[in-house]
Amino acid sequence: MDRPSLRKLLVTIFLGLCTFALSGWAYADPPSRVARLAYVSGAVSFSPGGENDWVRATVNRPLITGDRLWADAGSRSELQLGGAAIRMGSHTSVTLLNVDDRIAQVQLTQGTLNIRVWRFDRNHAFEIDTPNLAYSIRSPGSYRIHVDPNGDSTVVMVRAGQAEVYGEGRAFVIRAGQGFEFFGTGLRDYDSFALAPADDFDRWSSTRDLRWENSASARYVSRDLIGYEDLDEYGTWRNVEGYGYVWTPARVATGWAPYRDGHWAWVEPWGWTWVDDAPWGFAPSHYGRWANIGGAWAWVPGPVAARPVYAPALVAFVGGSNFSISLNLGGAGAVAWFPLGPRDVYRPSYPVSREYFTSVNTSNTIINTTNITNVYNNTNVTNVVYVNQQVPGAVVAVPTTAFVQSRPVAREAVRVTQDMVATSPVMAVAPLAPVRTSVLGAAAPGAKPPEPATARPVVAKTAPPPAPTPFASRQSALAANPGKPLDAAAVSALRPAVAPPAAAVTIVTPPQSAAVPPPPRPPGAAVPERTRPGAAQAPMPGTPVPSVPSVPPGAGSAERKSSAQEERSRQPGFPPRPELPRPGSLPAATPAAPVPAAPVPDATKPAEEARPARPPAIAPRNVPAGPSAQEERARQPGFPPRPELPRPGSPPAATPAVPVPAAPVPDATKPAEEARPARPPAIGPRNVPAPVPVPPAPRASGPAAAPASQPAAVGDTPGRRQRPEVGRAADRREAASEAKKAEEQRRRAEEEEGRRP
Repeated sequence: MDRPSLRKLLVTIFLGLCTFALSGWAYADPPSRVARLAYVSGAVSFSPGGENDWVRATVNRPLITGDRLWADAGSRSELQLGGAAIRMGSHTSVTLLNVDDRIAQVQLTQGTLNIRVWRFDRNHAFEIDTPNLAYSIRSPGSYRIHVDPNGDSTVVMVRAGQAEVYGEGRAFVIRAGQGFEFFGTGLRDYDSFALAPADDFDRWSSTRDLRWENSASARYVSRDLIGYEDLDEYGTWRNVEGYGYVWTPARVATGWAPYRDGHWAWVEPWGWTWVDDAPWGFAPSHYGRWANIGGAWAWVPGPVAARPVYAPALVAFVGGSNFSISLNLGGAGAVAWFPLGPRDVYRPSYPVSREYFTSVNTSNTIINTTNITNVYNNTNVTNVVYVNQQVPGAVVAVPTTAFVQSRPVAREAVRVTQDMVATSPVMAVAPLAPVRTSVLGAAAPGAKPPEPATARPVVAKTAPPPAPTPFASRQSALAANPGKPLDAAAVSALRPAVAPPAAAVTIVTPPQSAAVPPPPRPPGAAVPERTRPGAAQAPMPGTPVPSVPSVPPGAGSAERKSSAQEERSRQPGFPPRPELPRPGSLPAATPAAPVPAAPVPDATKPAEEARPARPPAIAPRNVPAGPSAQEERARQPGFPPRPELPRPGSPPAATPAVPVPAAPVPDATKPAEEARPARPPAIGPRNVPAPVPVPPAPRASGPAAAPASQPAAVGDTPGRRQRPEVGRAADRREAASEAKKAEEQRRRAEEEEGRRP
């Protein structure tokens, strides 16, 4: 090949790559999934991204990045994200920071979430950002997160699965069966506790889980299809030749047609989106196709093995000037639509790439890819034949004002004759510009969350995208091209003009390596001062965070029961816990520092203080005393009665009810005994009882008998550790042997005294 030809080939390849790159930039495909508001009970409010108004939440509303939800007192709701469900408890404030194909990032500033994850892709992320930490779910399982109303603490629990928590310079691994309450944003001040039995909120969440796990519809659709579990209760499946398995709704009105009971809303980046009123209406409205079989409507899902791609509404629109005039609406205009049937090509009204155009069709119906390509390359196709366009009652029409004002379609629908439909053009876009009500919906005003809950900053591991701009800043641009949403470039150009209200997010840098769980925390460490989020935290020894100032040991120990703990104790499902030491504390400065597991003996007993200390946990079991030896000593003259002693293996006394006498000093007025040669201490003077080991002080009472576990940490905390059970058993055996030898020596001494004249 000569040089000019080679140069021409390279230029052609370069231009092709540039064209491909520019086309990918121009067509920023929307996400293939959304979050669905699947359940509402009580006063649940909704606020679209970029807006400040709150309206009553509507079931089946697609939720996107920037949308906010508030569950008021006594309310609950459920969000579905395909393979996962997020349940909101009472007084809970949630913002969707980012929802796309790779991440689900949720901001929780107050309240309780129960999260169930059934499927988890390693390339995906599931993150809950709170005022204290970023909670990253790492595997399928069951999780619970609670943020107290003041934002002072975050409680995380893992019933099944594995999660990670991220703070300022630290990251912990939370494993199944562990629960922690974190204070501040540095993950240095926390409590650990055993998981409590399920409460009413947990039981309700478990009941919702069963609908997913036992769903018969999962045999016929992909498990990533949002809303499939609702089909079980409201319809039946059957196998139809030429279609495969189809689903037919069981309870619909006479003359019912798909996309009739509900309303239209403007949801970007898709544009006009259908919101169905039926509890089962989400899946059949955004996936698959509809077919009229034997005079009844049946929903035909896409291939089971294909990953479903969400569509705002799988319909074709009917309109034009002739259509509006024929309806005799006084010049108000009208718009109509009908459901797409199997093998019909869906043409999005929003800009997409060729790959997205293909996947949104092949994942929702069985169709020839050649047909898809022809429609994609010829945007002005007018000779397409749609089967459902000719079905009586399939075309639904409403005035344009009712359409853009999000009014109920069933109430506003107008009669359409078959002749009107036959002479009107079919379009992929409803050529109507949205208004503000199109974004909010026509629902009544809803309750607003407390102002601190919406303005509270959170900690995040992943940086979320910029907050959506208010609709008012986009309205004029949308009116210039009615019915078509703005592309990514147009949205970016509008963003600097108006500063949208964005949530305050602090991005933390995760450690280079994943942390591993350390050994259990020692029970006798001093307590650092508890701080609010954003304040400086005391570093744990061994943690490479030199820039964080230290807190003196024991600082703030008098105020360990903070208001956040009191509020947490009132929340259902959180067990009461004993006061536990905090990580990062240093050993006590003096031996007199109080240790919860073994209090220091009374300083007013010098004889007891002089004795060597024995392990508190086994001291009461080290002193055997046989009743026959006591009776024999009591029968001999000159021996005072000995105090009652505990037997080997007996449990330690609950309270120090029996005072222990100190070892008496021999009487100096008895020269005969003083003149005797020295004997071993165990067989000293007859009238002096043998030394008795001092029983320890009673063990501190509390519900936590076993040492609490800790999350993963970098380094370990020094301090006293409880002796293992094997060590205590060895001490008991050794002490019993020594006591037995001492008793035998005492008997021999007594027999020797009795043989002397």
